[in-house]
Amino acid sequence: MRLSRRASWFLTAFGVWSIWIWATFFKNLWADGEGLAFTHGDHSKPTAYFWVHAALALTSLLLGLVVGSLGVRSLRSLRSGAARAEDPRTVAEQAEAGRSGHAHDAA
Repeated sequence: MRLSRRASWFLTAFGVWSIWIWATFFKNLWADGEGLAFTHGDHSKPTAYFWVHAALALTSLLLGLVVGSLGVRSLRSLRSGAARAEDPRTVAEQAEAGRSGHAHDAA
């Protein structure tokens, strides 16, 4: 399946945004000074609130990583596809050049 350039950029941007937002959220959760995340606020005993929100943040970070990597892979595929489309050689010539490692000879 091929994605459009717009969809690929959207997935990449969404992945970066998701990683940034959830990493910031977890940093703020760890630094919680209101007593919601840790009993007594000393990081010795995490509360259920901490574990639930840490699981949400971790899951969202992983999903952001997957979505972002799909976008990047799609952009790379589109870029290499555009380079192949600009090459005037036939597919057989491109395959032969790839196997032999030699540049295309202009005849």
